[in-house]
Formats: sequence, structure tokens, C-alpha cells
Amino acid sequence: MAFIIDKELCTACGACMDECPTEAISEGDVYSINPNECTDCGACADVCPVEAISPN
Repeated sequence: MAFIIDKELCTACGACMDECPTEAISEGDVYSINPNECTDCGACADVCPVEAISPN
């Protein structure tokens, strides 16, 4: 099960992207997580300052 980013809450700060060990997060106006690359480690959710990341 991959993590997802709530596009309404994401501020595109980059904290999650820097923390992801598999580089599953892509940047843009809001960030997105590739479910095929996400290993469900939760590192991204732990560092998100606005709690925009949660398990799918």
C-alpha cells in the first residue's frame, strides 16, 4: 500500500522528496507519489509539516 499526498494540503515544500529513500516522489505545483516505487516506509509522512501525506 503506497502513501498518497492530499493535493489540497500540500504546499510543495520539498521536505518529503528529500526524505524518500526510493525517489518515488515527483515535484510539481503539488507533489505526487508513484505507487509502484513507494515502499510504504512512511518517511515522507513523518517529515511533512502540514500532514498532507497518509497511507492510501
